[in-house]
Amino acid sequence: MPLKETHGSEGFREIDRWDGGVGWIAHPDETMQRASHALVADGDVWVIDPVDTPELDDLLAEFGEVAGVVVLLDRHMRDAEAIARKHEVPVYLPTWVRRSVSGVPVRRFEQTLADTDFRALRLFDNPAWQEAGLYDETTGTLVVPESIGTAEYFRANHERLGVHPMIRLLPPDELRGLTPERILVGHGAGVFDAAAVTLADALDGSRRRYPSLLASTVRRLSPF
Repeated sequence: MPLKETHGSEGFREIDRWDGGVGWIAHPDETMQRASHALVADGDVWVIDPVDTPELDDLLAEFGEVAGVVVLLDRHMRDAEAIARKHEVPVYLPTWVRRSVSGVPVRRFEQTLADTDFRALRLFDNPAWQEAGLYDETTGTLVVPESIGTAEYFRANHERLGVHPMIRLLPPDELRGLTPERILVGHGAGVFDAAAVTLADALDGSRRRYPSLLASTVRRLSPF
């Protein structure tokens, strides 16, 4: 199983469908499990950290017209520019996510995503890591591109949701106290059952379970 596929997607696996959007993994067999999402707000479709795939246009059309493509992490440009050009919409970036974009208009946001109810969470803002989350308290939808995930390498034993290995000792405080009904992540399928409890458990156990995560990672990588 490759860590990350570099060729074009030949078919996607749909994840996270609900009445407010849908998610997909363009390369279901890769270890990174890069997940993308489309969120619906007032009839507009916002495409989040997308990896392109055949028939994506048909999938998005089920939910409405694309209003913009959103990049929430400095490392998640993925196919954002190409998809924005195809739909003739801007790329939306949080003010603290420092990425250059070419060939398409750029819109910056800080408090909320455009005119939606999605509040921007400043999760990390340093030279090595710039990340935003999105949270709509009305619908209970939380989007976190990197700090937490459900792909195997995020999770210690018995965890449904785990903090990224690089920040296990200092998970972002901005996620504490949130009570989402669903959690959409940038790596792996989302959490739709007991989401608030699962998030709190992931954050509270992040440091304590770090040795267990390291041990399981070594076992997975060991050739013996």
